[in-house]
Amino acid sequence: MPDHPNAARYREMSAAMSNGDLDMAALAEGVADDVEWWEIGLSEPIRGKQALLERMQAWEGYAFKADLHDVVANDEHTIALLDVTATRGDESLDYRVAEIYHIDADGRVTHRWAFSDDTAAITDFFGQPG
Repeated sequence: MPDHPNAARYREMSAAMSNGDLDMAALAEGVADDVEWWEIGLSEPIRGKQALLERMQAWEGYAFKADLHDVVANDEHTIALLDVTATRGDESLDYRVAEIYHIDADGRVTHRWAFSDDTAAITDFFGQPG
């Protein structure tokens, strides 16, 4: 059985992230202007596409390798389970994450939630938005 289109899009994004080929313009097209992006370790979401793109600039210098365990999707949600290695300079962090996306009728992410096995380590490694 072929993937649901939302699952296929997620698989493409995950592969691009692991290859260092994640196109921020393409990512921006895939999120709603009023997206609420819950980042691991933050008590409030990042609100709006512009704020999300600014936050992602803080990730420059990081490399990510994602081992996608599974992704399931329907017309409204995409859920992915991953093992991730993030690297910056000589430091790296291995963590597991579950990501949940709410998708609108146009295929854009309106809400994103992520949960990990080690929130404190993620917060320490990536820092808080400034």
